[in-house]
Amino acid sequence: MTASAELGLPALTVSPGDVATTTLTVRNDTDIVEAYSLEVVGACASWTTVEPARLSLFPGTSETVTIRLAPARSHEVRAGEFPLGIRVLPAERPELVTVPETTVTVTPFRELRAALAPRRRRGWLRARYRTSVRNLGNTAAVVTFAPAQPGEDVRFGFAPERLRLAPGESAETRLRVRARKLIWFGKPATWPFEVTVGQEGEAAKPDGPQPAERQHVLEGEFVQHALLPKWLLALIAALIALVLAWLTLVRPAVRSSAKQAADKAVEQKAASFTPAPVAAPPAPAPGATPSGQGQQQGGGSGGGSGRSVPGTEQQFSTTVDVTTNTGGSAVGAYRVGHGKVFRITDIVAANFQGDQGLLTIKFGEQTITTIALETFRNQDYHWVTPIEVPEDQTVTASVVCQQPGTPASGKQATQCHELLNVSGQLSDIKR
Repeated sequence: MTASAELGLPALTVSPGDVATTTLTVRNDTDIVEAYSLEVVGACASWTTVEPARLSLFPGTSETVTIRLAPARSHEVRAGEFPLGIRVLPAERPELVTVPETTVTVTPFRELRAALAPRRRRGWLRARYRTSVRNLGNTAAVVTFAPAQPGEDVRFGFAPERLRLAPGESAETRLRVRARKLIWFGKPATWPFEVTVGQEGEAAKPDGPQPAERQHVLEGEFVQHALLPKWLLALIAALIALVLAWLTLVRPAVRSSAKQAADKAVEQKAASFTPAPVAAPPAPAPGATPSGQGQQQGGGSGGGSGRSVPGTEQQFSTTVDVTTNTGGSAVGAYRVGHGKVFRITDIVAANFQGDQGLLTIKFGEQTITTIALETFRNQDYHWVTPIEVPEDQTVTASVVCQQPGTPASGKQATQCHELLNVSGQLSDIKR
């Protein structure tokens, strides 16, 4: 005499996220009233329940319970075939335990999670991004990447070009974006692009695209800056103006030197000339004053007043170069010479690496501006009324470096590097 138990289906198929049911019939073939405990055993136990989990049967009677299989849609529930057993344990006669079994097939599903970081990069010719992917499906996946950009302005490269991920595994691939040509002057150009992340071997359905969980479209942007910034153009213009001013001042000096040389040659020729003798003038009458004597007796005028002649005013430009390590600070300065005054009309601040941090500009004791480095690449200021920096005062650029940027070479810098170009008029102080 024993107890018998029989499952309703010899095999079951269930999809993660869905529910499948079957039955279990327990019969009491003993001659006593028996209570039975029903317990799920096997790999499916964590997501399988028996309702009810306890029975009490009279001799010769039977009862049917429901088996519910509800696997979660998770990478932890792997696809494949797994045994399912229900342990039927009698309370009075535990030695008569029985374990009916069946096979459960968990169907595969595919799901990816992908992200592009950072979404926007800046550079002169190229930029680098990271594409991170996680396999949320319950089966292994080979992940592929397909870039797209309107037109043919940039080129793409992935390393590696595909990833093989086990369920729940994450990995990254490096994306390189490179413009086809440099921008020498002008405004920055923005190149938007997309990266489609999918799984190898999946073709689009005839009646529509793939499900959203099977592919991801990541949007990115590459902002290409001009190779030569605006402040450099201003500097070139200032240099041309200085050259023209130099030519204007030097040419009259050359002409003056030539004239002096010619005059000196004439004087030497005149000194070597011997004049013909002339008759002596008649003797003056007695008591007469010789010609010119009165003038010789009269005294000449006194010396100069002693005032110094005012100095000249000229266009002047200087550059303050500041470098500092990550987390540090540094100050670059230009000191106005003694007896000079610097009237500033233009400044250009250059953050050509795209560093992150803080820049403070001072004229003497006056703070002109404090700006975050990450908000600009080139920044210029102009004044109609010049700002005067007196003698022995300084023009300073203070830099606090939070993180060095990435220059046009594509390799991240090890130090922050900023330039400050200051232009105006440098004059002598009138005393």
